[in-house]
Parts: sequence; structure tokens; C-alpha cells
Amino acid sequence: MKKNVLDNASHGSLGHHIFCILRDKILNEEYEKGQKLNEVALSRELNISRTPIREALKQLELEGLVESIPNKGVYVLGFSPRDIDDMLEIRVVLESLSVQLAIERISNEELKKIKEIYDLLEFYAKKDDQERFTEVNISFHEAIYKATHSQYFEQLLSDINYYIHVTSRHSIKQPHRLLEAAKEHKDIYDAIEKKDKELAKVNVIKHIRKTQSLVRNYYSTKAQSE
Repeated sequence: MKKNVLDNASHGSLGHHIFCILRDKILNEEYEKGQKLNEVALSRELNISRTPIREALKQLELEGLVESIPNKGVYVLGFSPRDIDDMLEIRVVLESLSVQLAIERISNEELKKIKEIYDLLEFYAKKDDQERFTEVNISFHEAIYKATHSQYFEQLLSDINYYIHVTSRHSIKQPHRLLEAAKEHKDIYDAIEKKDKELAKVNVIKHIRKTQSLVRNYYSTKAQSE
């Protein structure tokens, strides 16, 4: 019997659960730009009823990931290279400021937590485990956001954080990038530990700019091959 993707989802979270599944598929390019998303086909693919799919598609449209065209259907928009570049530019500004606020407000327990997350990051980098590295990478940055003790910054950054890190997966596919990225995170942690706000800012910007460069290269190479 085919396993239902919602076996572990509560009734109230069905639409959101499907939204997350479809969002991942769009951002990981399993559903390509311009592809039509048919409710009946998705219902069969995910082994669920059409109601939560309909709810998820509406949420995806609000996020700007799909477009609903009257009398035609729902089509994938995804993110353009320019969209992703814009998000990374925003991230440079917000994260360089958030790391400085974190240094002013961070507790010893929070600093310890960031170090523990970094140790995991290094572990998965050495194992060349891109999937787990990405997950822990998100946790590392979120731990810094939390250390600002600012709901405003934490929410603002979390709103774009998921999209940034998922689309940045293209950067870690480059040879030796995981180890290089782990070192960049170590430099950020070291600056936080030393409470050196200027160095932390410089290291954060260096890390994001490197990611941005690799993501740009990915989309440039992809465009040339199409």
C-alpha cells in the first residue's frame, strides 16, 4: 500500500504540509519554471485528496512561486536568478547588522549553542553530506538571529532564510565548497567569541558574497547550456 505523505501530519496542518512539499520541489527544480501543476495529478502523486492541494497552491501563489491563470491552470514561476541575487543582497545588509547586535546581547549559553552547531557543520562538511550540511547551516544562522534577542530581526531574517539557503544549495555542490564554507562559519564564530563586531561583520559579508558568486555562476552556466 502506498504510504500517505500526510501520515505524520495533524489535520490542521494538512494544507501547510503540502505547501512545504510543493515549495521544496519547486525550489529544488523538480517542478520546472512554466510547468503546469494539475490538482488531479498532484493528488495521485502525493496520495491525498485535492482539498489540501488546492489550499497549498493558493499559499504558493501568495508566496509568488506559482501563478494561477483563469481558465488555464496553475503554473510554476519559481525564483529568477535576479530574485535570488536580490535576496542575497538583502541578506548581506541584515546579517551583517544582526551579528553585531548578537555580539552585544549574546549569552554564554547561546555562544555555546552556536559552537555546538558549528561542530556539527564541520562534521558534515568532512563527510561531504550536502543535505545535512544545509540543514545545520540554517540552524547556525538562526542561532545568531536568536542571539540578537530581537523578535523583529529574527522574524525578518527567518522570512527569507528558508528561500536563501535552499537556493544556495547550488553553491555547495562546487568541489571542496563544504570545507571552505565550514571554515567561513568558523571565522564568524571566532569573531563572535572574541566579541569583535567589525571582524564578525567582515566575515559574514565575505561568506555571503562567496555564496552569491557561486550561485551566480550556477545560473550563468545553466543559462548557457539551455
